[in-house]
Amino acid sequence: MLILGAGPAGLVLGNILVDRGIDCVILERAERAHVQTRARAGFLAANTVRILERHGLADGLHRHGKTHNTCEFRTEDGRFRLDYSGLGQGERHTVYPQQDLVTDLLARFLERGGQIRFDTEATTVRGADSERPEVSVREADGRPGLWRARYVAGCDGRHGAARRSLPAGTVRHHRDHGVTWLGLLAEAPPSLDAVGYAVHEHGFAGHMARTSDVTRYYLQCERGTPADGWSEEWIWDELELRMRAREYGPLSRGPIVQRAIVDLESDVLEPLRHGALFLVGDAAGLISPSAAKGANLAVLEAAVLAPALIDDLTIGNSEGLDAYSARCLTHIWRAQEFSHWMIGLLHGPSGADGESRFHNSLRRSRLTSLRTSRSHQDWFAEHYVGV
Repeated sequence: MLILGAGPAGLVLGNILVDRGIDCVILERAERAHVQTRARAGFLAANTVRILERHGLADGLHRHGKTHNTCEFRTEDGRFRLDYSGLGQGERHTVYPQQDLVTDLLARFLERGGQIRFDTEATTVRGADSERPEVSVREADGRPGLWRARYVAGCDGRHGAARRSLPAGTVRHHRDHGVTWLGLLAEAPPSLDAVGYAVHEHGFAGHMARTSDVTRYYLQCERGTPADGWSEEWIWDELELRMRAREYGPLSRGPIVQRAIVDLESDVLEPLRHGALFLVGDAAGLISPSAAKGANLAVLEAAVLAPALIDDLTIGNSEGLDAYSARCLTHIWRAQEFSHWMIGLLHGPSGADGESRFHNSLRRSRLTSLRTSRSHQDWFAEHYVGV
């Protein structure tokens, strides 16, 4: 079994397979230090935690993760909080930085006897319709290489070899939501004990705690804005303005150590299986960060694919592999729908024309409903945590 990519999808899949005695190699284009330090998402859904627990992969998050159950909305009509652990299915998130989870998964994979080749970039997958597909790679020393396996799992993202090697006829569903965020990582303690969503006439601002001394912020900005286009002082002033710090208290400031421009896009491929090649994680579908679904979908898809591969490779039962694409797409589209709803809730047109006023009034009405309607709150909680 060949797995392309050592992110959450590839490492969860690899861990489950090697634990059941399946020979498995992960090919990762980056070096190990980079894999273990790249900061990504940090909100793990309750189902993700259950999957990790079931496969003996949750020790680190139980030791160092923090449960989280509250989000706060700040709008022109005031602020309100939702304790979503008391709504919907009664579930909560666990906050555990993705780089820490990846470090745990990597260590466990190697302890279990898994093989991983860092600095090895997969370039092409060929022969997916055969019983022995080939993966061409660029080895760490720059020389070309070739790997063969019974199955290949493409966990290498939207720009990886798996996607580049798909046959004609693959359907791609894509939407550009027309919204851009400046993503920020600050060496500063959280400024509130909740995920903060601020809706302001200047644009959206978001606050997401990562650890006791690191916080993720987002600022909506114009498309085409360079990540380094604003000074730190301006960024903090704008965050305080949009999050209404005068009314609700100042933000804890600190050095901004990471910046990235994020164009909010949705992207889903169908089907997710092409013979012996399977798409998992961001290779299967890209989702905007507005609802923290990406890593959780990746883990779910890996947990669906792993037992199907085990059944096929050990007892010759291919039913799970045949159903993989349809099963995962059900979850992917459910998450996409909620993400799309969140984008509409948090962003509105900036114009003063009649259509812009109409859409902003709808957005304001949705927030009022979320603040006042228990049935709306239950729906929100179920989809906010669920995958």
